[in-house]
Amino acid sequence: MSNPLDERAGELLKLLVERYIRDGQPVGSRTLSRMADLGLSPATIRNVMSDLDELGFVASPHTSAGRIPTTRGYRYFVDSLLAPEPLSDSESQQIVDELVPGDRSPKSLAAAASDLLSRLTQMAGVVTLPRRNLAVLRRIEFLPLSGSRVLAILVVNEHEVQNRVLNTERPYGADELMRYAQLVNEHFAGRDLISLRAALAQEAMDAQAHVNRLLRDAASIAEQAFKRDERSDYVVAGQPNLMGFQELSDVGRLRNLFEALDRKRDLLALFDQCLQVDGLQIFIGDESGYRVLDECSVVTTPYYVDGKVAGVLGVIGPTRMAYSRIIPLVQQTARALSVGLKGRG
Repeated sequence: MSNPLDERAGELLKLLVERYIRDGQPVGSRTLSRMADLGLSPATIRNVMSDLDELGFVASPHTSAGRIPTTRGYRYFVDSLLAPEPLSDSESQQIVDELVPGDRSPKSLAAAASDLLSRLTQMAGVVTLPRRNLAVLRRIEFLPLSGSRVLAILVVNEHEVQNRVLNTERPYGADELMRYAQLVNEHFAGRDLISLRAALAQEAMDAQAHVNRLLRDAASIAEQAFKRDERSDYVVAGQPNLMGFQELSDVGRLRNLFEALDRKRDLLALFDQCLQVDGLQIFIGDESGYRVLDECSVVTTPYYVDGKVAGVLGVIGPTRMAYSRIIPLVQQTARALSVGLKGRG
């Protein structure tokens, strides 16, 4: 971090974040002076809090003399001050027991994991459905159809052929589409479709793509060809839990969030990013890049089938979540789901 905090400021920020997570009320210097075992006077604490405010780690709501953490404050807390609480043996075993496969399908296990996360955290639990294997693009061809339609012919894995009709912004000629297909094949053949979707989306909107407009246009068309079926790619449970948090209680904000959970497109793009990183990821507030999640945090981690990444699971809740508790719950659920799916790759 560009402005690392000294030990005293870090300890006070930690106390403030933990108190705010617990109570949901702005925290004043007097409260901190009673909590802190640092031998600091109330005046010194006020000065440190003023510094934290200027650095953007805390902010003062208009109606209160106390302060609350900002996104930057939460980020510093999570990255530098947080000590996750280990689960008890009984809690860990409960998670394992609830995800014993029995005769349940992989989809049913994913749904069970989502429901389990929502019950354990009292937030929304989300699990992307397990993929048997990551489809790898071998080749793509584009053929013009009538009007502004294009036929995309995809060869994935070794011999699987998929045909998709795309609705484009304008008609394209055969020669133009052939050049686009050549560009996509040169730049993206051999990549799995998950990373390919993310790469094409970035290429299509990259501000520097004017350097190679042909590639940008090719990526824009190809991105349509690789869009997934958004109706069945993840399961979510516990949306009503989010209504219990004051910071998410605004009717309009809740409606937008629930619509995003139902529509899936934005969250699937976020989860695609998570599949590219091994291990825990935490998006706090506007870090996700999606306005509907500006007041939320998303805690995710991948799960595996026979040693290969098969999907992502996690929790969506307010930024004021108990990270020390949520993180080990998410990680243990991912481990248990991976065990439950063993041999089903």
